[in-house]
Amino acid sequence: MLSYENLRKDSEIVAYVEAANNVLGAIGYTEHGMAHAVKTGEDASRVLASLGYDERECELAKIAGLMHDIGNAVNRCDHAQSGAFLAFELLRARNFPVAEVIKITTAIGHHDEKTAAAVTPLAAALILADKSDVRTSRVRNKKTVHDDIHDRVNYAVFSSKLDVDREKRMICLTLKIDTLVCPVMEYFEIFLDRMVLCKKSAEFLGCDFELIINDTRLL
Repeated sequence: MLSYENLRKDSEIVAYVEAANNVLGAIGYTEHGMAHAVKTGEDASRVLASLGYDERECELAKIAGLMHDIGNAVNRCDHAQSGAFLAFELLRARNFPVAEVIKITTAIGHHDEKTAAAVTPLAAALILADKSDVRTSRVRNKKTVHDDIHDRVNYAVFSSKLDVDREKRMICLTLKIDTLVCPVMEYFEIFLDRMVLCKKSAEFLGCDFELIINDTRLL
């Protein structure tokens, strides 16, 4: 059975991730390449591990994170669904068990906020990890910071941590934002729907969700 590490080095899968990132770069989106894919997978896996899910489920979370944005190679529109179909083909070609393929493709197909839903633990963890990846290094061009609110918000976040307290059943996203670059209100202007989705995902996992920005609890 292929592992996450095998897939991370798989030239075909890497090519899809890079192609998707290039498409988004061409239309002005933040970084969605291997850095985002790997971080999303590792954070999703850590969420599940912290809540007591078994090792294989945590590995599937890494795989889902690795592949969750490859649909952007087709088109940004409906990329979650096209990405799920691409992941199905790639994983079945590598003889992944059907049950595991279903878990991964279900999570990928439900991660985009326009159609997202925490329908499984894997989907919930993927949503939390994906929507929490806000950071300076995702901005491709510093010249766009003043003109593009998405770039400005990402550029302003100089610290981001997604923590899980199993005993308290609490999932907390803690951000440090440079308010000289971006006021906190602008973060909510573009990320409120995503934070509500994180709250619902945490609830699916039997947890509460907190958002703390610059030492102030906002959710």
